[in-house]
Amino acid sequence: MRKRYWWIPALAGSAVLLLIWRLSDGGIEVETAEVTRRPLVVTVDEEGRTRVRTKYVIAAPVSGRLERPSVDEGDRVERGSVVARIHPRPEGPKDVGILRAELAAAESRDREAGARLDEAIARADQLEREAVRDRSLAEEGLLSRQAAERSALSALSAREQVDAFGAASAAAAAEVRARALALAGAVDESPGSLAQPVLAPAAGRVLRVLEESERVVLAGTPIVEIGDAEGLEVIVDVLSEHAVRIRPGDPVRFEEWGGDEPLHGAVRLVEPAAFTKYSALGVEEQRVWVIADIFDAPPSLGAEFRVEARIVTWEDENVLTVPTSALFQLGGEWQVFAVKGGQAERRVVRIGHRSTELAEVLPGDGDAGGGDAGEPPALAEGDEVILFPSDEIDDGVRVSPR
Repeated sequence: MRKRYWWIPALAGSAVLLLIWRLSDGGIEVETAEVTRRPLVVTVDEEGRTRVRTKYVIAAPVSGRLERPSVDEGDRVERGSVVARIHPRPEGPKDVGILRAELAAAESRDREAGARLDEAIARADQLEREAVRDRSLAEEGLLSRQAAERSALSALSAREQVDAFGAASAAAAAEVRARALALAGAVDESPGSLAQPVLAPAAGRVLRVLEESERVVLAGTPIVEIGDAEGLEVIVDVLSEHAVRIRPGDPVRFEEWGGDEPLHGAVRLVEPAAFTKYSALGVEEQRVWVIADIFDAPPSLGAEFRVEARIVTWEDENVLTVPTSALFQLGGEWQVFAVKGGQAERRVVRIGHRSTELAEVLPGDGDAGGGDAGEPPALAEGDEVILFPSDEIDDGVRVSPR
């Protein structure tokens, strides 16, 4: 039995020798970093997407047969340019018959009004000639003055009737044209001349063609979406506890958009109301929309593109910093292990602004009293601190910096 388990004492002895060798070599090997003064930038990092600041959805103004839109996605359009055409709505055989009857009736009324106008003109010309003749006879004393005046009044009344019949004839002609257009649209006799153009309300680029095929549409059907691609903005949803630190005007850097250099912008609006969103892990979060402008958007960056937004909430060019990987909390206090004389020394520190990698070291020792701004910080420039301290590290333990 003693011979079979001879390796157990040997293993224990090896472990003792290894521990002695490790302690004699200078202590527990640790990774350290130096406390330095450097610029510190605090950002809120979230994923965002681009969108057009001013967007127009062009809809069908009337019901009818929509031609295939004459623009494609990405095309540049000017204000007032034609993006599509709509023909008046086609009708059934019954409706077409009614329209033809109405057109025939309108044409008859137009001919009647024209005949009455011609008769009124002829009558007015005759009465004007009689008025001139009666006036001459009255001047020669061969006709009474009252008779000449009655003749002039009859000529004036006849001329006014000419104007009235002329207006009636113009109205009848307009009705004929309207009925003809309605009938032509119903049977689609003149597609080129009767199609109603759909115009762009502003200059921009075509973002989406919502109706790509020729078909019958109702009034109000969206056809084309255009926007000014040079007026891009980015919409970012951030946690509500981060949104309270963001102010309009804060600078923003946009990264991971596909280019080599980051783009620049600024926060324009932090919406006042939050909304509920569930994370990928199913955690309920309150988030807020932050809208930022892009100052140097390239032409290749379009709407609904993904970007990584870094919103700068605080920055300073000369800050005493410690790596955040050296910090840990114990008893509600921020602490670090500094390396002094080959040993780990626990220090309580006061922390100010923090980024993902660095934290600001404030004056004072971070005790429960809060420290005094006039006191020196617990860490000084050039101090070495232990990164990612393990459970083996404690106050007074010998360490060997890597």
